[in-house]
Amino acid sequence: MNAIAIDHLTKIYGSQRSVDDLSLTVGEGSVCGLLGPNGAGKSTTFKCLLALARPTSGTVEVAGAPVTPATFQYLGYVPETSALYEKFTVADHLEATRRAYEMFDPARAAELAATFKLDSKKRVGKLSKGQRTALAIVLAFSIRPRIFVLDEPASGLDPMFQRAVLDLIIDAAAGGASILFSSHQIGQVERAADSIAVLKGGKLVLRGDIDTLKGDEKVVEAIFPGDAPSPNGLAQDPRVRRIERNGRILRVHVTGDADGVVRTIDALSPRTIDVLDLSLEDIFLGAVNDGVA
Repeated sequence: MNAIAIDHLTKIYGSQRSVDDLSLTVGEGSVCGLLGPNGAGKSTTFKCLLALARPTSGTVEVAGAPVTPATFQYLGYVPETSALYEKFTVADHLEATRRAYEMFDPARAAELAATFKLDSKKRVGKLSKGQRTALAIVLAFSIRPRIFVLDEPASGLDPMFQRAVLDLIIDAAAGGASILFSSHQIGQVERAADSIAVLKGGKLVLRGDIDTLKGDEKVVEAIFPGDAPSPNGLAQDPRVRRIERNGRILRVHVTGDADGVVRTIDALSPRTIDVLDLSLEDIFLGAVNDGVA
């Protein structure tokens, strides 16, 4: 059974299709990174998934059933925008969570609050954006859920605390939890997720296991003294998946053996030429950008 199942989800606001026929599953014990440019539909997907918005069509299920209030006993959610009470202190939020959730772990909550250096007596209204995010993380993880939905869970945090959030995600998945999370920091997704889904204009444009998507593709990157020339003939080479030119930089995405492509580019007299492993950033940009540059 999938921990999360989204089937042909569409959400329309007026004339805007925020999510367009999206189907996506997250298996038990896996971490899926949801990527996309601003306005791609990530937050709307989360809202529909959690019954915070009503789908125009399609279905969503968590742990094999539609979302009900009882679902949140085993689902931890961190929204992109703070949903905390301004006049409550950190301690007030922890106490309210203790009363509301059967699996709340006070020792875990205290440990996490210390990790993120949260002052238990401080009111939310006095917390920075990063501290609010940290408190939301503490509340979500202190109930020890088996499913997480995290919308930009490291937003506003400094690098040290971003690392702590990623460690929490990785540790939870190692313990069997299922996680769907979004981030504009592609490096965070590459470190924590085992699969990705990429949205563009509300549509799913790429889905797959990260290692499989990387496959045997390489990036031949050359830097020229002036504007990068057009590599004549490479666009028709069956090994070449995409060509990018940006000022002095030429990047050619190659499947299989890159030696022939290197020789062709080297004949154009670049200043430097390197063969690089494909990164998740390359995969993401290839999914959301159109065509050959």
